[in-house]
Amino acid sequence: MATLANSVIDRSMRTASAALLETGTQTQVASLQGVEALFFHRLDAAEHARRKHAGAARLDRIAALETLLALPVDIPVLLTQLDAGQRRAVRALPAGCADRDRTTVTRRAVRPASIDLAVVRASGWRQGLRDAGRFAPFCRRAMLLTRQPSQMDEALAEADFYGIGVFLTRGDGVEMMLEPAPYRPARHTAAAWCFVEELYQLLR
Repeated sequence: MATLANSVIDRSMRTASAALLETGTQTQVASLQGVEALFFHRLDAAEHARRKHAGAARLDRIAALETLLALPVDIPVLLTQLDAGQRRAVRALPAGCADRDRTTVTRRAVRPASIDLAVVRASGWRQGLRDAGRFAPFCRRAMLLTRQPSQMDEALAEADFYGIGVFLTRGDGVEMMLEPAPYRPARHTAAAWCFVEELYQLLR
């Protein structure tokens, strides 16, 4: 039985979803949010190099990410402009994500990668909706069905309602039956950044 880690599936998914992906997109199979998925991602080479040079620590605590999101990138902020709680949070930031001296803090860290698409493998479309739905706050989503549903019209209508794409395996190939809706977050959140950081740990 083919799995998401299967090289044939990887190549077939790349071909079927080529129109959705930007140049330089790579793939990684990972279990995040309790679900295994094939993630199409692009590494931020500059941020990756910066972190390596700085010997940066892991950056996957929500509190630290919330602190960073409240700071501008590469612009010094006077510590006197922060309240006592914010100054404590700045002092607790992991190494390599910000520069701090006696008077200022300068955020350096940004998201180390972009996730273009998460594809879950499912034997049934309801399972696909459930599993792909876990990634709704983080990226564009799709399901890869291993067999064609008997209620294909219903499956596509439901998936379209939730913005979830549908791919179908056909022999050694994959066909896109429904394009996933674009990912347009209303705002940047620490949880979404943390999700990227969790994947990034597997790419290093």
